Amino acid sequence: MTEKKYILPMIPLRGLTIFPYMVLHFDIGREKSIRALEEAFMKNQLIFVTTQKEAEIEDPSIDDVYKVGTITKVKQMLKLPGELIRVLVEGISRAEIQQVTRDDEFFEVEVIEKEEQKEIEKTPELEALMRSVISAFEEYVNMTSRLPIDSLYSVISIEEPGRLADMIAAHISLNTNQSQQLLECFDVNKRLETLLGFLMKELEILNIEREINAKVRSQIDKLQKEYYLREQLKAIKAELGETDEIDQEIEEYEKKINEKDLPEEVRKKAKEELKRLSKMAPGSAEASVVRTYLDWILDLPWNYETEDILDLKRAQKILDEDHYGLKKVKERIIEFLAVRSFYNKIKSPILCLVGPPGVGKTSLGRSIARAMNRKFVRLSLGGVRDEAEIRGHRRTYVGAIPGGIINSIKIAGSKNPVFLLDEIDKMSSDFRGDPASAMLEVLDPEQNSTFRDHYLDLPFDLSKVLFITTANTVDTIPAPLLDRMEVIYVSGYTEEEKLHIAKDYLIPKILKEHGVPDNKIIIQESAIYGIISEYTREAGVRGLEKNLSQIVRKAIKKIVEENAQVVKVGKRNLQSYLGKPIYRPDKANQKDEVGIVFGLAWTRVGGEILTVEASIMPGSGKLNLTGQLGDVMKESAQAGFSYIRANAEKLNIDKDFYKNIDIHIHVPEGAIPKDGPSAGITMVTAMVSALKKVPVRKDVAMTGEITLTGKVLPIGGVKEKVLAAHRAGIGKVILPQENKRDLDEIPQSVKRKLEFKFVEKIDEVLDFALVKEGFYEN
Repeated sequence: MTEKKYILPMIPLRGLTIFPYMVLHFDIGREKSIRALEEAFMKNQLIFVTTQKEAEIEDPSIDDVYKVGTITKVKQMLKLPGELIRVLVEGISRAEIQQVTRDDEFFEVEVIEKEEQKEIEKTPELEALMRSVISAFEEYVNMTSRLPIDSLYSVISIEEPGRLADMIAAHISLNTNQSQQLLECFDVNKRLETLLGFLMKELEILNIEREINAKVRSQIDKLQKEYYLREQLKAIKAELGETDEIDQEIEEYEKKINEKDLPEEVRKKAKEELKRLSKMAPGSAEASVVRTYLDWILDLPWNYETEDILDLKRAQKILDEDHYGLKKVKERIIEFLAVRSFYNKIKSPILCLVGPPGVGKTSLGRSIARAMNRKFVRLSLGGVRDEAEIRGHRRTYVGAIPGGIINSIKIAGSKNPVFLLDEIDKMSSDFRGDPASAMLEVLDPEQNSTFRDHYLDLPFDLSKVLFITTANTVDTIPAPLLDRMEVIYVSGYTEEEKLHIAKDYLIPKILKEHGVPDNKIIIQESAIYGIISEYTREAGVRGLEKNLSQIVRKAIKKIVEENAQVVKVGKRNLQSYLGKPIYRPDKANQKDEVGIVFGLAWTRVGGEILTVEASIMPGSGKLNLTGQLGDVMKESAQAGFSYIRANAEKLNIDKDFYKNIDIHIHVPEGAIPKDGPSAGITMVTAMVSALKKVPVRKDVAMTGEITLTGKVLPIGGVKEKVLAAHRAGIGKVILPQENKRDLDEIPQSVKRKLEFKFVEKIDEVLDFALVKEGFYEN
């Protein structure tokens, strides 16, 4: 083998190896490669080509290409659209890179040509290798249809061993590593041995392919035969006038299964059940069960989902049209849509709307569905005791059906509806199971992508569903279930908010439902305020809507009977439509009184004013508590009483007062149960006022928990309690210092009318609430 040195431009190839004596065309588009080609074409038309080690590299360095390549001669260049050049080259000889002489605009390298000897002594070993290679190549050509027979004749006539090996290597299927391995074999004997090994391996693969094709063909022939026989049987039955309803039914099911977009596991299960059905008697009970099961599988939207409309302004407009207020909920939905438009693979959140009845929690779900362009379904969980109502019954039971989740998805017709789970706090459990535990999988974004209903026993993806749950309180929701949900508290409405809701939403809706023109019945603001204060006592607007409906019905009666043109309803004639007021508005005391203090309480229907009365009488130091108080409230009274005894001297009270005085604490409206620690400071203030005979300010209301050391601890329900104080005409509200952050939730219109006093110790409460100041001893 002779060696010559050349300095040539270089082109790195991706996934392609060129052998000597090989004529091949390929396309180039990289700027460096095009400049190298132009350089070669301008000189002696010689160019060095080598293969990249990694085809994915767009701009390879000299370390990214193999050192051994091929010196080729450029035969032809053709410019293609898209700045591509198709070039035709002929391989001349092997060469190896010695050094890079240029790598700026294009690669230029110094290579040593590995030119083979023209005449090589053909030893018996070499002759045997050549014959084996030619024989294996003949078998390869006969087994594959990719090569024309002419290729065989043109190759086997070559007598030079090295050229023979290169030509055969150019015609067979080899990967980049195998081709490079052959290119780097400078020794002819080794090259032939390596090529023979590759050929034998390729022949083995072709034999396996032939066996696989034969098996597949035989299976297809068997299926075709069965199909032909079935068609003949059908034709015979049709000729005889016999109809096979079961066959027709099987065909229909099979057609539906093939046409329906089903996951692979579901399709396989459906075909298994269909095969079972085909072997059953048409009228058997088991056949009916299988038919029902197949109908459920085919009716479910396994892969169908509606497309979200992610227009934030449109969504905000729809939410504002349907509901007044509810700022936090609306913000959360708009945030979800914004994130969804930014990244559409985000998992849907599980929202839990907690608040008193009638504030719009349930109707909000329908508005969210409309804003997002999704289907809407609702499942009421109130009173659900059986786990099977969530997960379904197994098919072993007579009359088994899927649970409420899958049934609702079927009704929705898409796999991504807005799914409202109403009254989730009112589920309970008994011997039939715990439905709340069954909900753990449904309401977990990490698990519900493979939710399994007991009836279907197939995984259904619930991760695209936007679950919204509603509750009046979180106290009865199990902690693991509550942990899976994002709780949003929906507070009650202020009088101003109720007025807006009545004018803008309720009255137009009621008039439309009753078919009344807008200008036929006029309900004035004074009438609405009267209904709110004297006929309803609620956080929501459900009672307000009922009263407004009653007014409209009676007004229609008046129009029909008296032929009235317009009916106006105001504060003055409100009683003629609704009767006598049901409630008297809570009002503050007309004067400062001893032992009477206003507390603030939270209930499930909103905030309330709680009057606490304390009276002293001769006795032996007993503390009497009346008004149907709960254990926690009684303990608060005991703690407050102990604080007063421990600090009697500081409060300027006889330290032995408990020996000859009884204290009676009463909370009016004794038919209503009351509990909780937040009346602690109220009861202490009432007792101190009674003991010292110092009046309490008439315009002060308070709430806070008391400790034995006189600290005032934070409480909940601040917004509802402050709204109750506002309704009662209270001017000053005492709150624990740590509840100062809760003022953000209170409307500005309410905050402007109230004075807030934030306290940390009971001393501050007494200083502020009692009329006579400076009663402490210095």
